[in-house]
Amino acid sequence: MGAVMTVTLLHTAEGHRARFEALRDRIAPGEDLRQEVREDWLERAQAGVTPELDAEIAEAVAAAEGVVICTCTTIGPAAEKAGAIRVDWPMMREAAKIGGPVLLAYGLESTWGPSLALLERALAAEGREAVVHPMPMMRFWPLFEAGETEAFAAVIAGEVRKVIESGREIGCVVLAQVSMAGAAELLGDLSVPVLASPELALRAGLEA
Repeated sequence: MGAVMTVTLLHTAEGHRARFEALRDRIAPGEDLRQEVREDWLERAQAGVTPELDAEIAEAVAAAEGVVICTCTTIGPAAEKAGAIRVDWPMMREAAKIGGPVLLAYGLESTWGPSLALLERALAAEGREAVVHPMPMMRFWPLFEAGETEAFAAVIAGEVRKVIESGREIGCVVLAQVSMAGAAELLGDLSVPVLASPELALRAGLEA
């Protein structure tokens, strides 16, 4: 019997905890999943990650057990610098393998820059041209903040479906944030892949 793998998840939203626990139970039952939630980090990072916040994130990554995955896209660069896996990196690599044009959906303005830079890095590694179409969803973010996760997933899925069914040339869809993952479950019938980060990231963490 193999040793138990410990993976620590750093969240900025309490709502992510149940999603990753369910994922662990489905793909790696018995593995040790530690989850820490720091909602204040996302609030503080909206205007940019300060040196003080950067130091706090680095300290948390250093103190965590096992492989560390940061599930917040906004603070992802700071967490990666400290040694964590960014939750969206395995997804961006998968998107780069599929190729573009990539429809990149995001729900916070602070997510756009880090997400685009990471996707462009993955595309460059595959030698592919970075053709990325932004799909801002900020008007729906209050639903997620209010805990209306099913409604949030439904409206995101509806907007993505409109674009794909319009006939616009899209190679794949990237749902930039963990909070959007529920929308992917509603879009399995589309003609293009719709990528969400949680399962790809957790599998990467367990294999690290």
